[in-house]
Amino acid sequence: MDGAEPRAADPPAAGPYSARPHDARPHDARPHDTRPHDTRPHDTRPHDTRPHDGEPSDARLIEASLTAPERFAGVFDRHADEIHAYAGRRLGPEHADDVTAETFLVAFRKRHRYDASRPDARPWLYGIAANLISGHCRSEIRRLRALARAPRDADERGLHEEERGAERASAAVLRPALAAALARLSTAERDVLLLVAWADLSYEEAAEALKIPIGTVRSRLHRVRAKLRRHLDLPEENL
Repeated sequence: MDGAEPRAADPPAAGPYSARPHDARPHDARPHDTRPHDTRPHDTRPHDTRPHDGEPSDARLIEASLTAPERFAGVFDRHADEIHAYAGRRLGPEHADDVTAETFLVAFRKRHRYDASRPDARPWLYGIAANLISGHCRSEIRRLRALARAPRDADERGLHEEERGAERASAAVLRPALAAALARLSTAERDVLLLVAWADLSYEEAAEALKIPIGTVRSRLHRVRAKLRRHLDLPEENL
């Protein structure tokens, strides 16, 4: 799907987060009353964003957008909410709008490079988001350390259930002990763990998103589990 680089003036024209190159400002990226501040556990996994019967795949929409840029809005509408939720869990709501808008702006500008043999664009989009999130590493560490300083009783109420397994840890209710453990990981380790745990990507999809071999995904997750087990003092069978 190689082709001429699309003009910056032809972004997706619709969606709750404006990803337009000329006006992707945080204050108009998402209406204030629809930001996902509800952090109950049922919100920790992305909704099923696969196209319904008869709907074009992400790859078809991206391919069509090469000649009709407005078709990219279908990809935006299909995936923007879950990218926004993931960015918010990683960095907090103050950065989620910007990361979401920039993710789709980068995706739009690079859409001619998309591999049309991959019908689902989620790994591609999460890879872009993860790269942008890495640029906010200090903000993420500050956020995790702040959560780690939460009252001890909150930790005791939720530690056993929330942190039973690293990959099943609640993305919405970050218990202090888990936040402290995540803060000790490298960005690369958090990326692979949270793309699997919070974005619900498979190992293969996480490898695609991060552009690393699947064996590297497996080895990093093994290393992360060992680190979390030591920090959280959990038995081996729980990770």
